[in-house]
Amino acid sequence: MRSRGTLTDSQNERLLQVRLACPDITRACDLARAFADLVRNQRGYLLVEWIRQAEQDAPKPMKGFAGFLRQDLDAVTAGLTLPWSSGVVEGHVNRVKTLKRAMYGRASFEVLRTRILTQP
Repeated sequence: MRSRGTLTDSQNERLLQVRLACPDITRACDLARAFADLVRNQRGYLLVEWIRQAEQDAPKPMKGFAGFLRQDLDAVTAGLTLPWSSGVVEGHVNRVKTLKRAMYGRASFEVLRTRILTQP
């Protein structure tokens, strides 16, 4: 059984053919893998260099993504460096929004408040 993220021999061969035929795909693929490495290994200190490389010689969509990251560089760098996450809070916010949406126009604020505070 293959592990997630690995390619079969035939898939690797096909990818090599595509990469040889199109330099833009090769560059985009290389940058995407480098970015995935930054995310997986929390290497935010390398982000500025990655953005510079992407803005310099990447295909247009990748350049746009790099420019978007540069707009909020401090927050993105913190997200790729610091061990803290707002994921748990976002889950609770999503739950509250779902309850509000389901109860809209059907119940008072007090009922909504009770449901939010009594559910885990």
